[in-house]
Amino acid sequence: MKQITFFLSAILILSSISKAQKTPTGNPADFKVKTCLHSVSYAGFWRGQARLTVDEFLVKAKELGYEGVMLVAKRPHVSPHDYDKAARTRLKTKIDSLGLTLVALAGYTDFTAGIDKPGIPNAEIQATWVGEIAGLAKDLGTDMVRVFTGYERPGIPYDKQYAEVVEGLKMAGKLAAEHGVTLAVQNHHDIALHHDVMYWLLKEVNMPNVMAGWDAWSPVLEGLSLEEQRESVLKMKPFIVNTIVADYVTHPRFTYQNELTNYKAEQPVMRAVPAGKGIIDYKNWFAALKEIGYQGWVVYEMCEVLDGGGSIENLDRTAGIFLEYMEQFK
Repeated sequence: MKQITFFLSAILILSSISKAQKTPTGNPADFKVKTCLHSVSYAGFWRGQARLTVDEFLVKAKELGYEGVMLVAKRPHVSPHDYDKAARTRLKTKIDSLGLTLVALAGYTDFTAGIDKPGIPNAEIQATWVGEIAGLAKDLGTDMVRVFTGYERPGIPYDKQYAEVVEGLKMAGKLAAEHGVTLAVQNHHDIALHHDVMYWLLKEVNMPNVMAGWDAWSPVLEGLSLEEQRESVLKMKPFIVNTIVADYVTHPRFTYQNELTNYKAEQPVMRAVPAGKGIIDYKNWFAALKEIGYQGWVVYEMCEVLDGGGSIENLDRTAGIFLEYMEQFK
């Protein structure tokens, strides 16, 4: 009887998730986007970047004209370690009072971490942490948590690492479902970065609340053509519930080869620039999202050393440019 009750509850939870998180309809006429600012943009993580408190960030997002926010679910912003029941109530009240939508919490996961130390159940630990973030998300009034897959570790068979990601996402998805939360797996880490692999991965996980946050910058840095980038959106259509925008320029790098009196080309480093000023063709990207009938949030992040520096004034200016840039897609 307990098992039957559990499965009925799970069905109800997952049903509510499917209603809350809309996947694309396939009809371009249904295309609609809303703007969201990621608190990583003001978290002080990269060199020279100013840091705001969570409350300061919320006020900033409202003043700039954003409709929603995504909050970093770790220190210095919204870590479950720091937010007890009272703190969660206060934060939700603050968000609501500003008329903002909390779109998602940004979880930071790596399901292959420690895979070379088999005595430690790292995937279980990661999944449990996602469950804690999902509980926090529910208390704060959102039904989405962004997560990552895993970085590929040298010396460990690829399929062992891939399987660890699958198992970790299944465990995390089950815990998230208990809170009515969808996991948006971002194409960020090594495992399943390419759309063909991510599509396979999510089919293998096979859970209605484990979906995709599909972003443009990874396909671009993979070297995919504009048509291949479009195809990635079309392929991932059944899973896309979120997309994050960031734009970059490449800074070439070379090392001097003394014995050749010449230079060896190295991987370029990426630097952030305002939306529409970098190497990513977002007109092509949003045309593809329109083609599949995407209805959802477009999250903006400044998550790398930024043209103009990391002062509050430059961050504000760049975040404002994004809102202006998005007007053409609404």
